[in-house]
Amino acid sequence: MKNTILKLSFTVAFLLFISCQKMVEGINENPNDILIQDVEAKLFLTGAQLANVQIQCGHLNRVGGLYSGQLIGFSSLYSNIYGYNLSTVESNGTWNALYIGVITNMNHIIANANDPLLEGIAKIVKAQAAGTSASLFGDIPYSETGNPEISDPVFDPQKNVYTAVLNLLDDGITTLNSAKSRALPQDIHFHGDKSLWIAAAYTLKARFYLHLKDYANALTAAQNGIASPEGDLRYFPRGEGNIAEGDKNLFWTILEGSRAGDIGNASDGNESYLLQLLNDNSAVTRNHFKTIETARYAYYKINAAAGSLNRGIIGQFEPQNMVTNFENLLIKAECAARLGTLEDGLPHLNAVRTWLESGNNLGVDNVVVLDSDNNLGADFTSFERLYLQFDAGDFAEGGIENSDNIDPKRAFLREVIEERYVSGFGMHMPYNDARRLRKHDQDIAVPYVLVLGPNPPYPERMPYAANELNSNSNAPKEDPGIFIKTAVNQ
Repeated sequence: MKNTILKLSFTVAFLLFISCQKMVEGINENPNDILIQDVEAKLFLTGAQLANVQIQCGHLNRVGGLYSGQLIGFSSLYSNIYGYNLSTVESNGTWNALYIGVITNMNHIIANANDPLLEGIAKIVKAQAAGTSASLFGDIPYSETGNPEISDPVFDPQKNVYTAVLNLLDDGITTLNSAKSRALPQDIHFHGDKSLWIAAAYTLKARFYLHLKDYANALTAAQNGIASPEGDLRYFPRGEGNIAEGDKNLFWTILEGSRAGDIGNASDGNESYLLQLLNDNSAVTRNHFKTIETARYAYYKINAAAGSLNRGIIGQFEPQNMVTNFENLLIKAECAARLGTLEDGLPHLNAVRTWLESGNNLGVDNVVVLDSDNNLGADFTSFERLYLQFDAGDFAEGGIENSDNIDPKRAFLREVIEERYVSGFGMHMPYNDARRLRKHDQDIAVPYVLVLGPNPPYPERMPYAANELNSNSNAPKEDPGIFIKTAVNQ
């Protein structure tokens, strides 16, 4: 990576001569040149936030979905990736979004804004992007990025990046505590509401501590995290109905284009493990007398052949989750139970079930479904759903969530992880959990099976970007491969 000094200019003409005559002093100054210092810091925010959306919800998110039983690659590029043929070229977009789209712009705001609200938001966005990237790739350049004297930054150890990111989140929270909320249209997520950013930062802290298996600190951070779904950090597409204009759901966009038929979770009766969990007719269904998932099954279904006609969770204007209240609650449920008892975690899981029962997870603007003939039907909330409250007896030996008679607390944790797997669809959560739990907590992990049989070599990381491998002398000579565990999952 060659560190970029951001500069905007409406003209590249510049006369290179010097005169000592006062009458021509300043002749070389072009009034049309606009330097980075001339641009308001807030104008760098929106582009960086959109770049972060790509990191959280874009191509590598879908690859993680393929590698965690959420999605299926049916043909072309995604079929090859599903079969573990993942090229380093596939990481170029995410790498560029991180280092040019987010870090360069956020570093500029942090250094030049002189505005605690902007600076605090910038620190949190940068931390989310860098922490997510460390989770995906392992060791990445971080400490030396943004230094104009260093053209080839070193790759920092993954755990060091996590430590730096957690410190940056603390710094962002402190900075925002000294700021005042105000209308900020350049902030596409919370529009300048500092309290929402602070809560999101705490949930991000809880997420990254969870990656590190530091369950005590994860629980502590989650106590101050996102307190209601109204505080969710989401990407809201702002485009118009005209396909050629505006922002769209990123998954919908690829199916509307050349990737129709390539990727989804259902086609010709073939369903991903995620859909099988929700399908009442499946051998692995999670439906029972306290849980009916018919509505969520319909909402999550992505028919690869339907392309842009898909509705539900990848509808054209459907928001995409990035950091949420349900994530915060499920972190509390898992960590409270791990550190204490089943009963300590149970209220948090039941709070998620109350939210699911409300149907507020089933889309916005009364999104409609298509039947098999592509006719408009009822909205997703009209489908049957049921999420009765669990009690401790449900996880006792022989209970509805413990038919195989394992330790009741482990049965509870298994249900929490399964709920994270289902609710976390469209986020990196299922892929991160699969890798976090694979070695030491296999008994509570979601037991999906990938394309290569019952015991395949599971993908453990995304490949480094080809552009980075080819341009940074400190990069590895070649990518280590997707089956090498990262440090936090050893």
